[in-house]
Amino acid sequence: MHSRQNKQDETRGNSILRALLGIPVFYKVLFANSLIIFVGATGGTWLATHLNVSPYATPTSLIIFITIGWLVSVALNCVVLQIAFRPLTDLGKVMKRVQGGESSLRAPLTGVDSQADQLASTFNMVLEALDEASRLRASQIIQAQEQERQRIARELHDETSQVLTSLLISLTLLEESVEKQEARERIADTRSLAHSTLRAIRNLSIDLRPSALDDLGLLPALRWYVKEYQKKCSIEVEFHATGFKERLPAEMETALYRIVQECLTNTAKHSNARRVTIMLKEDTDRVYARIADDGLGFDYEALLKTPGQERGLGLAGMHERAVLLDGTLTIHAIPEKGTTIEVSIPLPSAGTMQHQTKNELAV
Repeated sequence: MHSRQNKQDETRGNSILRALLGIPVFYKVLFANSLIIFVGATGGTWLATHLNVSPYATPTSLIIFITIGWLVSVALNCVVLQIAFRPLTDLGKVMKRVQGGESSLRAPLTGVDSQADQLASTFNMVLEALDEASRLRASQIIQAQEQERQRIARELHDETSQVLTSLLISLTLLEESVEKQEARERIADTRSLAHSTLRAIRNLSIDLRPSALDDLGLLPALRWYVKEYQKKCSIEVEFHATGFKERLPAEMETALYRIVQECLTNTAKHSNARRVTIMLKEDTDRVYARIADDGLGFDYEALLKTPGQERGLGLAGMHERAVLLDGTLTIHAIPEKGTTIEVSIPLPSAGTMQHQTKNELAV
């Protein structure tokens, strides 16, 4: 019984304290200062009217009362203002950290001071809106880049490649019609140069945007890219894909293709690896990718501390592509022990797919 009564008293005391703390800042300061003025005015008036009449009302006691009253006023105001403005102080600290780069941080809601909570809630809403706008802008930029890549790739394949092919045919016919050996050799050299240019343009077109990615899907495009990659770089690549039953959404296929492409490019440029293993897996609600090499690796923690323009590995672009699809990208890199990159991207639900389709039709 006693313990239950104590708990009830404690609960009642906490509710009273929360009610007092929930009073707006203006009324807290007004009440505290009014109390100080009331006590000071009452005590000072009594001492002044009974000066030299009562043994307690002496000039010394009046000076002591004024001094103590002033000190109590300062101390009480300091305590009240600290309590009253603590939510605003905490909000200011959060704002400073957000300004310093911690954009994912949010202001806490005290549940006590309604005015401070309203400010914190508004601040959080502004941050959410800015994050959403930044996310939308980044998504639009990436989509615009992919569309421009696709356009340039098609022009290179359909126009430039056809012109070079026609040039090769013309050079072949010209070579057959010329009788002088020296002229035939020069034409053969020119034809070889045109053929090399045609190969380079086709490779550039494929690097920009392989048609297989749009026509056949992610897995055929990656298998073709891995095959060409091994020819150019002399690096053994193992490619495994499990659980895929049908094509993924276009944005997800593009993101995974670009991430794998960037990983293989970095491996060829920086790692001095001999072997790369690529594993793709579709689960019930997510798609996983793992790209591992046996190269030199690098100090990932030190790389994160360098300015973005000096990193040069395209890590920011890969991470951004994964995050835009609500996924994660983790890098495990140890010097002299290789690099492993793991990607996890959630599959969109049926409702999300219908919403995206409606938006595309609306556009």
